[in-house]
Amino acid sequence: MDTAQSMKHSHSQGLALAALTLLFAARVAAQAMQRLWPQDWLPAFNAFQGSRLPYWALLGAQLAFLAAMLRIGVRVWQGRFRASRTTARVLTWLGSVYMAGSLLRVAVGLWVAGAPAWFSTWIPAAFHLVLAGWVLILAAHCRGSERGRVHA
Repeated sequence: MDTAQSMKHSHSQGLALAALTLLFAARVAAQAMQRLWPQDWLPAFNAFQGSRLPYWALLGAQLAFLAAMLRIGVRVWQGRFRASRTTARVLTWLGSVYMAGSLLRVAVGLWVAGAPAWFSTWIPAAFHLVLAGWVLILAAHCRGSERGRVHA
């Protein structure tokens, strides 16, 4: 693949990563807004909470994830993010397991009567699908970059 095609490949994957990052940032902002300045047009604060993790810890982790997602996404867009074959394999495996687990969570919430509430906290469940998709797109980019599609 020539350099122009490599950059097009990086730009399309960078755009997909940016879209998923924006979705996740909107979710983080909406929950923070409900905590600080509740809005009738947003779901209740607790609808965003899928675990018993204290909000301050959840918010800290989410902000760290967003920072990493932004940094990596920009590098992918610029064609400056390359990874080894091992990294590509690990991200593919982790992303696949994460996606399967996230889909299983949704399926249990939909089809198992009396399942614990964690399975039917829909906002967190949906955003785990977003994050798993982000990892899988990055894995696809890494597989392409290790084949020489992306040149720094």
